Amino acid sequence: MDIVVTGATGFLGRHVTHALETAGHAVLSVTRETSPAERSVRLRRADFVFHLAGVNRPDDPAEFTVGNVDLTELIATELLSYNPVPVVFASSTQAVEANPYGMSKRAAEDVLAVYGERAESRVHLYRLPNLFGKWGRPFYNSAVATFCHQIARGETVTVHDPERVLTLAHVDDVVASFLDALSTDVGLYPSVPTHTIGLLDVVRTLEAFEAMRTSRGVPDLSDPFTKQLYSTYTSYLPRERILTPLVMHRDARGSFTEFLKTPDRGQVSINVARPGITKGEHWHDTKHEQFLVVSGEGVIRLRPVGGGEVMTFHVSGETLEVVAIPAGYVHNIENVGTTDLVTVMWVNEPFDPVHPDTYAETVDMREVMEGGETR
Repeated sequence: MDIVVTGATGFLGRHVTHALETAGHAVLSVTRETSPAERSVRLRRADFVFHLAGVNRPDDPAEFTVGNVDLTELIATELLSYNPVPVVFASSTQAVEANPYGMSKRAAEDVLAVYGERAESRVHLYRLPNLFGKWGRPFYNSAVATFCHQIARGETVTVHDPERVLTLAHVDDVVASFLDALSTDVGLYPSVPTHTIGLLDVVRTLEAFEAMRTSRGVPDLSDPFTKQLYSTYTSYLPRERILTPLVMHRDARGSFTEFLKTPDRGQVSINVARPGITKGEHWHDTKHEQFLVVSGEGVIRLRPVGGGEVMTFHVSGETLEVVAIPAGYVHNIENVGTTDLVTVMWVNEPFDPVHPDTYAETVDMREVMEGGETR
C-alpha cells in the first residue's frame, strides 16, 4: 500500500514510518518541509492516511488552530475531492478538555468525522494519552523522556507536581493498533493499552533502574509496563555510558568477572581458565549453576557429596552445550586445550561474601580419602 504519514519526522510519525516500511508498505512522508503542491500529489496517490501532524507547544495559542484544525481541513478537503481513503488521526485525551489544545484537537476530530460520513470511508480517531518510548525529545515530547534524559546523565530531577498521576501509552502499542486499522475497522474511537502511574513514581522507578545498572543488576521485567519503561530508559544513555568496564578478578589461573546480578534471577559471570588449569573443586548447599563453554576445550567433572560416580563431560566452544551443576555436587572445570577456556556461568543466586555457600572439596575421591589437599 501507498500510505501518507503526516508529521512523519515527529516522535510518533517516526515509529509509524518505520513499522510501515518494515511491513513492506511505501510511505509518502508529509512534513513541515513538504510543499502544498507535493502534499496534494501524495494525498491523491495514497491508499491510506495516517494524520499525525499537529501543534502541541506553540509560542502563540493561535497556532493550535492553524496546525491542528486548518491543516486537517486542507487534508480532508483534498481527500474528499479526489481520493476518499481511510484516515487514522492522532488526537488526544485532552480533546474533551476546555483548553486551547484540547479544543483544537476536538475541532479536528469533527472535521474528520464529517469527512468520513461524506466520503463513506473509515475514520479512526485515536484519543491518545501521554506517549513514551525511544526517540522522544526530552523537555518536549513527554515527562518520561525528560526524566530519562536527566537521570541517565546524573542530572538533578525536579518534580514540580509530585501528586500528579500520569496515564501513559507505549508508542509500540499505539503503532501496533495503527497497523491493525489498515485492514480492520477498529471503530471511530479505538483504544490502546494504557498505564497509570504517579509522576513521582516514574522518577523513583527510573532512579532504581540507574542504581541497578551501576551495580550490574537487572530489574524484574515480568511486568510489561516495567519492561517498556526500562527499554525506554536505556535508549537515553549518553555515548560515554554505552560502554561499561567490568572488574576482572585476575590471577595466574585466569580471571573471573561478574557480568549481571539480579536478586531474583541469579547471577551471570564469565570465567577464564588458562591451559592446564583446573578451577572449582567445591560444592554448594543451595546454589545451582549452569556452565556454558564458549571458547576453548575443557572437561567438567562432578559427583555427589559423600561419594558416588564421577560424571565427566567434555565441552568445547565448537559445540555449545550447557552443563547443569546441581546443589550438593562437588565439581570442577579443567582446561585441556591449548588456548584459554572461556565459560559463561549462571548461578541461581547472586554471590554473597557474608554467606558464600561454597565448600572446598576435590572431585577425585582418592584425594579426599587420602587426606590430600583440595584445590
